[in-house]
Formats: sequence, C-alpha cells, structure tokens
Amino acid sequence: MTHSVVLNALAERERRIGLLLARAPHRLRRTVNWLRVPSRRRWRLLSGGLLILGGFLSILPLLGIWMLPLGLVLLSDDFAILRRRVDRILAYIEQSHPRWMGLPDRK
Repeated sequence: MTHSVVLNALAERERRIGLLLARAPHRLRRTVNWLRVPSRRRWRLLSGGLLILGGFLSILPLLGIWMLPLGLVLLSDDFAILRRRVDRILAYIEQSHPRWMGLPDRK
C-alpha cells in the first residue's frame, strides 16, 4: 500500500470511531480518548481485556454486551489483525446502519 492509502484508511478509521464515540456519554468518551493515546498501551490492553471479559459476563448486573465491542476497538489500536476486522465491521455498520453512528439514513 502506498503512504497516501494508509493515511486515508487511518483517517477513515478515526472518523468512524469518532462518530461512534460522539454518541457515547461524555465520561466514557473522555476515558476512551485518554486510553487511545499511544503512550498508554498498558492501560489500553488491560482495559480492553477487562471490557471483553465484562462483555462475556453480561448476564451479571452492571456489565453488558456493550463492553465487548468497546474492548475490541481499544485492542484494535495495538493488533493489526484485529484492526482490519474492526475496520471492516465499522464500514459495514456505516453502510447498513448509519443511524448507529449518528448519520442520516440512506434511502
């Protein structure tokens, strides 16, 4: 891939994640943005792993299935194979369910 293609893919990824985070509560959005800073890799890995675990334990109070995709998004910053899959899922959501990202329906 050329340098400009990589930069465009990164910009699209950040735009889609930004759209989803814009719909999240302020405290969650602020925390996720803090975790996504490259120097906070340890915290991101720990938080992503715990969120995924919490997503699998969603039958318990205070835990929910919403934790699973958030954990995957956090971990995708550090793992290329996960990043490609998350990017494809985000593109699919934008095309199929634009309202989930705060976009108008495409009719």
